[in-house]
Amino acid sequence: MTAGSPPSHLFATMLARVQAAAGAVLGPAADLARIVVEPPRDPTHGDMATNAAMVLAKDAGMKPRDLADKIAEALRADSLVEKIDVAGPGFINLTLKSHVWGDALRAVLEQGKQYGRGAIGRGEKINVEYVSANPTGPLHVGHGRGAVFGDALASLLAFAGYDVTREYYINDAGAQVDVLARSAFLRYREALGEAIGEIPDGLYPGDYLKECGEELAKDYGDSLTKMPEDEWLPIVRLRATDMMMAEIRNDLASLRIVPNVFFSERSLIEGELPDPFSSEPVVERPNDIVAVAIAQMRELGHVYEGRLPPPKSGNLEDWEDREQTLFRSTAFGDDVDRPLLKSDGSYTYFATDIAYHKSKLDRGFLSLIDVWGADHGGYIKRMKAAVSALSGGKADLDVKLVQLVRLLRAGEPVKMSKRAGDYVTLREVVAEVGRSAVRFDMLYRKNDAVLDFDLAKVIEQSRENPVFYVQYGHARGHSIFRMAQAEMPAFPVEPAARLEALKKANVSLLTDEGELSIMRKLALYPRLIEAAAVAHEPHRVAFYLYELASEFHGQWSRGKDLPHLRFIIQNDPETTVARLALVQAIVTVLASGLALLGVDAPEEMR
Repeated sequence: MTAGSPPSHLFATMLARVQAAAGAVLGPAADLARIVVEPPRDPTHGDMATNAAMVLAKDAGMKPRDLADKIAEALRADSLVEKIDVAGPGFINLTLKSHVWGDALRAVLEQGKQYGRGAIGRGEKINVEYVSANPTGPLHVGHGRGAVFGDALASLLAFAGYDVTREYYINDAGAQVDVLARSAFLRYREALGEAIGEIPDGLYPGDYLKECGEELAKDYGDSLTKMPEDEWLPIVRLRATDMMMAEIRNDLASLRIVPNVFFSERSLIEGELPDPFSSEPVVERPNDIVAVAIAQMRELGHVYEGRLPPPKSGNLEDWEDREQTLFRSTAFGDDVDRPLLKSDGSYTYFATDIAYHKSKLDRGFLSLIDVWGADHGGYIKRMKAAVSALSGGKADLDVKLVQLVRLLRAGEPVKMSKRAGDYVTLREVVAEVGRSAVRFDMLYRKNDAVLDFDLAKVIEQSRENPVFYVQYGHARGHSIFRMAQAEMPAFPVEPAARLEALKKANVSLLTDEGELSIMRKLALYPRLIEAAAVAHEPHRVAFYLYELASEFHGQWSRGKDLPHLRFIIQNDPETTVARLALVQAIVTVLASGLALLGVDAPEEMR
């Protein structure tokens, strides 16, 4: 292990030993990288399972079952292995010796907050772009789900050893910001004393634009009313988008989300724009980066002039039978080539998105993750095709779709917010139920599953409320420490001193099946982090935390019925200290996982 690298863990250790055994059977030419060691789906099959024989049989010219027998024989002498079984067509199931789990427990105590931190990312640069809502109003709960997912994924990847940049793409070009400007101009006229009546259809009705109108009236008086639209529109548009982005930053801050980069779509067409929130100097770039991107793609043979056939579906609404500039996206797996210019000569959204992703590649990112709303699923193929074309196939784009959020209160739909006009704002939800409840509940579902977010249920103090159940597990651990101090006055109170005392615990005394099951679960945490990071699935961490908390609460309940299983045993300090070491490991891992999800780990529940 190199200096500064995260410590190895049990699954990594066993993977290395399985690879060594397979290599001893097959020789040095064997490709061992495809071997996986993971928990079996059925825990009665053992502690770990490996696919080694299944993936190497063809190269070895052997039946998987025969190869599995040979690899199993080579592993039987391993000092960590208690029993080996070959199952089915050639899976190898491993049961480990009981001392292994005590060693894993000690690893948690020794490594503390670093336990589970991985190196699979190897410092690779990765760009995670999320939220990227139009700057036309406050964020709603749907935006919040994408924000929480992207932020937790970025934290998970960083913990697994990647060099992560968190990015927000500001959609400040195009028709929607012109609608924003016209809506703000109406509020400006209202601030000047004009009766504006009902907000016309097609404009944004929310009260949040009143402040923008008042600021414009304060700074410009009635001078904007004397200008033609083509003069006042850019002035109002810039002011309105800047104020909306300030709102959005505050919305994100309510969830403790702070992107590293805010990238302006308008800058792709007009050149680098000043960030009103930054003191950094502006770096000038070519004025029209979209044109540069299209020219580069044309030079590579990926852009041409041609006509598109009518769609097979018969939907002709967006189809134009004309000669146009097209990206040859079918050469990269898309269903049809894609237009880059509209009939009026302006860029399509896709053209600016190509230029934006080119900017990511130009900044040195070859691993890209975009978090989009579920309604953008049809856009994935063309964007992946563009990234492949721009990078010569070297870059990888993974698009994660985040499904809708249905906002409920005790099972009933929640009414809309007057402030936003037609939806409930994210900040209103955070103010009502708290940041931790919002974040955990949004991560306790897979991102591509519709989420029913019930404002009443997420603050219930019950097992059915996952965030409460996990946080209560962490708080319960600290309450056990307080009880132990009362029972054993000599037991250290200060956390660092307590930890040093627990590192010396005789954990071989932890022989109850419930205790061993918890230790197995703790040993799984580093492998869980790696698997969740590779799959880009932070919900796995939330699921794991609930399972760990559930086992902890279950062991506590067993102690109520069976006094010899209690965490604190009067007149038996050695067993008590061993069980307190287990509790310390539990709260360490719960705190670690909750931190990755951006959720508080309280020491007391009120």
